[in-house]
Amino acid sequence: MIRARTFTDARQQAHSNAELHWWIFMRISGLILMFLILGHVYMTFIQVSESDATFDAVVNKLANPAWKFYNWLILSLSLLHGANGARYSIEDYVRSRPNRAWVKGVFYTVIALLFAFGTVGLFSI
Repeated sequence: MIRARTFTDARQQAHSNAELHWWIFMRISGLILMFLILGHVYMTFIQVSESDATFDAVVNKLANPAWKFYNWLILSLSLLHGANGARYSIEDYVRSRPNRAWVKGVFYTVIALLFAFGTVGLFSI
């Protein structure tokens, strides 16, 4: 596990290229998610008045494939980002290898189900 603040330190602490790539992913996805979610909050709660926020308005908005992709990007990036962060916590707090394997297996199954249900729900509207 990498506990570095700079890329140079991260490269020295990385045990594998995969771990270094996940470290880079966390920085980039966090930055992208910040702008995506701020844009989503602005377009959903600030740009639209409360009286216009109806089910029909949301369905009309999601009829546009660009909006579906925008929301799917938030869904997929946030689940990946959160799952990777939780993986760090699982590795820190679950010491036993067999228990860690079970916890990760259950956790990844829940993440996959959330992704599947979220994707189906988003693209079925």
